[in-house]
Amino acid sequence: MSLALARKYRPKTFSDVAVQSHVSATLQGAIARGRVAQGYLLCGPRGVGKTTLARVLAMALNCERGAPGGEPCGECASCERIWRGETSLDVVEIDAASNRGVDDARELRERAMYAPSGDDRYKVYIVDEAHMLTREAWNALLKILEEPPPRVVFVFATTEPQKIAQAAAPVMSRLQRFDFRRIGAADIRARLATVLDAEGVGYETDALAMIGRAADGSMRDALSLTDQVLSMGADGRVTTDRVRDALGLVAEDEYLAVLDLIAERRAGDVFAAVGRLADAGIDYGLFLTGFADMLRAQLAVVLGGATPELTDRAREALESRRDRLSAADLLRMLAAVTELEPRFRKSGQQQLLIETLLVRLALMDRTVALEEVLKGLAGGGGRGAGGDLPQSPRSALPRDVTPPTRAVQTEPARRPESAPAAPPPSSAPPAQHAQPSAPRVPPAAPRSPGAAAPPDLNQLVARWDELVEKLASERPTLATALRHASPVAVNAQGDVSIQLDEPNDFYEQALENGRADILGPLRAWFGGVQRLVVRRREGSSGAAAPRRLTNEEVRLEQLAALRRKDAVLGAAIDALDLDVVE
Repeated sequence: MSLALARKYRPKTFSDVAVQSHVSATLQGAIARGRVAQGYLLCGPRGVGKTTLARVLAMALNCERGAPGGEPCGECASCERIWRGETSLDVVEIDAASNRGVDDARELRERAMYAPSGDDRYKVYIVDEAHMLTREAWNALLKILEEPPPRVVFVFATTEPQKIAQAAAPVMSRLQRFDFRRIGAADIRARLATVLDAEGVGYETDALAMIGRAADGSMRDALSLTDQVLSMGADGRVTTDRVRDALGLVAEDEYLAVLDLIAERRAGDVFAAVGRLADAGIDYGLFLTGFADMLRAQLAVVLGGATPELTDRAREALESRRDRLSAADLLRMLAAVTELEPRFRKSGQQQLLIETLLVRLALMDRTVALEEVLKGLAGGGGRGAGGDLPQSPRSALPRDVTPPTRAVQTEPARRPESAPAAPPPSSAPPAQHAQPSAPRVPPAAPRSPGAAAPPDLNQLVARWDELVEKLASERPTLATALRHASPVAVNAQGDVSIQLDEPNDFYEQALENGRADILGPLRAWFGGVQRLVVRRREGSSGAAAPRRLTNEEVRLEQLAALRRKDAVLGAAIDALDLDVVE
């Protein structure tokens, strides 16, 4: 019976170990210079060569030909015995998962006291799954790890070094630690090609790429999966269809079809697509993982970065779809998949969760950059010298906006504030107790051709704090009212409209009484200012004394500060119904 590929093609020398050259070169140099340490800790994911390098180290230390240059010959009887994992007097492999107690550690310590079988040989103890040792077992080994007998070397291999650090931190200072890297899909594909060429087996490059992705960084898993694929079919050829059938993978066409459903917002077709996958007997966990990889690959294509390991056909398909979804949309989709994964594995309704996720993505509103919204408002519909921001239909506005610095969210639609229209003329005198909704301003005379142009709203906003400081010493009450107000519009006749950030009759009366004091500095700074219009906020009724601010009022104060800082941002707040989220 032939050996499995993972055993048959296990490296015999340091140079044969893929990717881990930073470890193999160090160990080979230590042997060549006679600077072998008493203990090593090999850490890394499964199937990346930890036990293999431990065996190669043992082979080099006990090679009958002396391991010239620190490299074992791999052909002598000692090297062959160690490579095959057979019983050896000087090399002992221990599985810590089943020998983890303090008694096992004491037995190991007793055995280590015996000398090697020859003067030129080393006793090497390879302890796999070392993180399974108990705290008491590590304590029993502490002394011998610090001062071992001559020509004794301990090699510990683990996938979880943090558990060793938690259970026995002093051990870490007695061992030389080497961290192994995950093996990339390209390196796995190259190694598989070498192995299959040596076996005389035909293969498709895309099939090897699929195995490389499924191996998830483990060379041993890649060789085992290749063995599984070779078991299918009479000719033993490695093809994409056989890889997909043997490993239960979802076809890339299915992922691309789902992406098209989302991009075209065809939420109703999601159920038929998932039903088709269910009929094919796919594993929903594999589908979710593969779908996340496809989204990640599409994001890399959109951003113009290096695409992950893909088949040539999938890469071409994603390139043709690069304009269908934006980078922001893909990021939101990846975030949704990531949020689902923790509860997905434990759920008994995985198909329902998959369908819900895909429908949610298909109905997800597209994002736009806040800078683009502000540019559009400033260029066409923003408040400026021409007057107020015109109302636009809610359906024409984006619902989700991603700001550059602060998060904003929409609230139920509110009508932006606008200047109330003047009441219609009437022959009957108004009632004495009636209060107008806004101060009545007589019509302004047309401006002469040589008059100065009115200021821009942004210019007023820029000097508003200066106006408040100027009036603070002479008219403190007026300055306080101005601090809670902001300019909202300037028309072509030079009328400056200001408005309180929240209804307050006391502050509003102060602004009405202080028109002249406000107009003085404004006319000195801006020659085109003619009159001041104080707009009323809805909700003002009767005289009310200033009161302590509530949490809601603090939020409104923060929103008002943003309005005063940038008039265009204030226009965006009104048009898009934005709110501040801390």
